[in-house]
Amino acid sequence: MDKLTVVLGDFPHAQPLLNGETRTGGYLIEPVEVKPVIGAYRRMIRDLEFDVCELAPVSYLMARQQGIELTAIPVFLNRRFHHGDVQCAAHSGIRVPRDLEGRRIGVRAYSVSTGVWVRGVLREEYAVDIDKITWVVDDDDHIEGRAPSNVERLTDGRSLGQLLRAGEIDAALTGNAGTGRAGAPTAGWTASAEPETGGDGPYPLFPDADTLAVDHYLRTGVYPLHSVIAVRSERVERDPGLPSTLYAAFAESKRLHLADQPEWTAVPRLARQGCAIGADPVPYGITANEASLHAMVRFAKDQGLLDADFTTDLRSLFAEGDYPDA
Repeated sequence: MDKLTVVLGDFPHAQPLLNGETRTGGYLIEPVEVKPVIGAYRRMIRDLEFDVCELAPVSYLMARQQGIELTAIPVFLNRRFHHGDVQCAAHSGIRVPRDLEGRRIGVRAYSVSTGVWVRGVLREEYAVDIDKITWVVDDDDHIEGRAPSNVERLTDGRSLGQLLRAGEIDAALTGNAGTGRAGAPTAGWTASAEPETGGDGPYPLFPDADTLAVDHYLRTGVYPLHSVIAVRSERVERDPGLPSTLYAAFAESKRLHLADQPEWTAVPRLARQGCAIGADPVPYGITANEASLHAMVRFAKDQGLLDADFTTDLRSLFAEGDYPDA
């Protein structure tokens, strides 16, 4: 059997595929563990090291623009809302979104997905001039050379969480995009404790973030994408049917997981998101994700990560294949 090396994050709805429980058209799936999986993104983009690899979706689009030999299938294993991801320093005095103008905000790298989504929402929903913000980063972009002049690189080894607690930056993004991790992907970084909120600690820009996030989704249909499945183009050239086969296998994997855990009990965050939107928390396919894909391309163009003439034809972003919503 022909083997496919596959790197995915820790998603229960993808485990049946990795475990060999799904039909893969005669291919043998060979899982490769990379922790954190973000480290695999860079290896895939720069070295085409794996046959199939989860990628950050904006990084995938940037790779396509650069002519890197990758293509994708419309499988998005992870989704998140972002109104709750901006934490303000205790004495920053930030009260409303436009107070961020002229301030310094920490984010792991400029092109990180959370950063792209947060900046897009701040600009479109709250008229924040994101070009008047200094974005303080402590890691490289997977594809370099697109960061604007208002990006400042930390060089003293301190984490964004430390700077936020010390009030040396005015705000920061949370989780892997900012204060929730320490060290660089190449060093095998791990999660670290988020700065405590409340009292004299950082506080959220949007105290009612969950309500605002669902309202934004209901008005726009945008449900932020946080992963896409990329395939080495050479494998698709050898077998043009591979994208359809893989897509069907990921869809079957999700069905098998839900047959065992129909309430998404293994991933409480996705369960909460599914309840909030009243729908599948991780829909696959192009049609089901049209609004989100258009928003992602629009935001990335607006932020200088994609050229102005980058395609708006969503189907051309993916390998030719059969992708019924799943």
